Amino acid sequence: MQQDRANITRMHAITISREYGSGGGEVARRLAQRLQWQLVDHEIVVRVAQELGVSVAEAEAQDEYTESITSRILNSLQAMQPTLFAISPLPTTPDIPSYQEALSRVVEGAVATGHVIIVGRGSQVLLEQRRDVLHVRIVAPLELRTAYVMRREDIKSEDARTRIQVKDQDRMRYLHNVHHRHADDAHLYDITLNSSILSLDQIVELICVALEEKAARLSTVTGELGPGAGMERYPGRPGDFRPPSHITDPSHG
Repeated sequence: MQQDRANITRMHAITISREYGSGGGEVARRLAQRLQWQLVDHEIVVRVAQELGVSVAEAEAQDEYTESITSRILNSLQAMQPTLFAISPLPTTPDIPSYQEALSRVVEGAVATGHVIIVGRGSQVLLEQRRDVLHVRIVAPLELRTAYVMRREDIKSEDARTRIQVKDQDRMRYLHNVHHRHADDAHLYDITLNSSILSLDQIVELICVALEEKAARLSTVTGELGPGAGMERYPGRPGDFRPPSHITDPSHG
């Protein structure tokens, strides 16, 4: 176990991507407590605001969105009644490139300090090339996420479901529009865990195991990683192999 701990210290960060209501935020909190690492969630927005010299509210308007909620409402109104906005310009918020540049600097700065758990903010993409970062995604079926949000936020089922759908859509749109990636792309993550069966504490345990295993392979050269590492070739032709000539063209019956 002591050797495992020594390996873990070589890892710099864990990113947590989550479906809203899957318990991902709570997993991040418990994980930070378990590892004694720093949890970085809303603090990122505060630091970005400081970098841009704007209020936290203005930075929050861009947080995991590609446009602010206010801008969306005003733009919709402008489309319906353009004459109302003919003189006064729409309120502005930090533009996307500036926000993203500041966000990237803040995330990289957090990782540079070492031993941080970063929740959301596209960190799984920003840090995907770093082998000293573990990428995790937490998911769960919609009905169970609805029950979770109802309980945690004390709201009705319909309101919980609507909130989940809006939050999920915003996060997926943000990752797609800014990074041209899909949040549910399994290749962005080292491990994806479903909280419908596993308890949140069990998920924390599995993340710790994955962290130890990834840490143990940091010294392994990239060419020796992957499912083929250390494997010998099949002694014969795979049993399910079919030569191309045996493939039947469906269009010919």
